[in-house]
Amino acid sequence: MSDWLISLEGTEAGHTLALWLAVLAAFLHAAFGALQKGRHDPWLSRGAIDGSYALMAAPFALFVVPWPEPHMWPIFAGAFVIHAVYKVLQALAYTRGAYTVVYPVVRGTGPLFAVIGAALVFGEHFALTQWLGVGVLLCGIFGLAVYNLIFLEVDRDTLPAALGFGVATGLFVALYTTYDAYGIRATADPFTFLAWFFFIDGWLMPGIAAVRWRSMIVKPEFPPLMVRGVVGAIVAFFSFGSIMLATRLDKVGEAAVLRETSTVFAAIIGWLVLHETVGPRRIALMALIAAGAVIVELGG
Repeated sequence: MSDWLISLEGTEAGHTLALWLAVLAAFLHAAFGALQKGRHDPWLSRGAIDGSYALMAAPFALFVVPWPEPHMWPIFAGAFVIHAVYKVLQALAYTRGAYTVVYPVVRGTGPLFAVIGAALVFGEHFALTQWLGVGVLLCGIFGLAVYNLIFLEVDRDTLPAALGFGVATGLFVALYTTYDAYGIRATADPFTFLAWFFFIDGWLMPGIAAVRWRSMIVKPEFPPLMVRGVVGAIVAFFSFGSIMLATRLDKVGEAAVLRETSTVFAAIIGWLVLHETVGPRRIALMALIAAGAVIVELGG
């Protein structure tokens, strides 16, 4: 399968596959965010998810895929640090704001930084129409942020902090998207990067979650938390794997922007699953973010 994927790099078939992989990643990432934000503490949920995917990735990393080349170890170390900061910022945002408030800001801010990073690192450049799409997307993001600041009645005391952490998390989304795209292109076999990334990346948050769990007066039941962890790990494999393969097959900036159609999926999940009030205005603003992503793809 690796040889087949590599053969598609730079081709029209590769571009089409990258498009669908980015959209799949969008849906799955919205589901992943809902799993972390759900009824359990976000720190505990993330710890259960990360621990699960580290254990599940271990046999693939150690016994199935080719071992990483020597130059990959510093790349993995950098990825570990970047993702660690991202996860801490994301958990801080989720503990201070509703999912449908924080998620669009996080996922919408990331593409702007990712497009800039792709231009600097990979020499990718957007056409005028694509920049128009980025502008539409940003209007949706900042319109949503302003709307939440003015009208949202819940979490008023922590809302500014939630939005601030959301923007900071978006910056690190762009950073890890660009950095990981560099990493998956630096190894001969893309599945080597994915297997070892999950194996290495999954060991920080379980420790933080364990400390937090021990300090809780009312501790959540362990079995449901672990079920959430296993389900989240499976979603993470396909979500992160899809977007990383998309960035190897085609342009990093376009894949990063297309993934942000996840805001539409997030609104639906937040309404149907988490029973959060979304409202027509916020749906319209989230749709504006998604429309910007579509314009970027059509203008390419």
